[in-house]
Amino acid sequence: MDEKDRMQRVIGLEAIKSKAEELIDQGKEPFEVQTFVSAARGELARQKPDWQQYASALKASQKAQNTF
Repeated sequence: MDEKDRMQRVIGLEAIKSKAEELIDQGKEPFEVQTFVSAARGELARQKPDWQQYASALKASQKAQNTF
């Protein structure tokens, strides 16, 4: 992932954090806030995927499968 994409991901994560804090201040239930955060992070991952992290996770899962 290049610097520009990584910076955009950081900005996106900061926006998610700010919105979650705003929801908490509005008195939303913790479950609602967690649901929002999970959905927003998932959407961010679809828009700005980190292929290095994906490759690392894939390698780890293949290694785990080979141990059985």
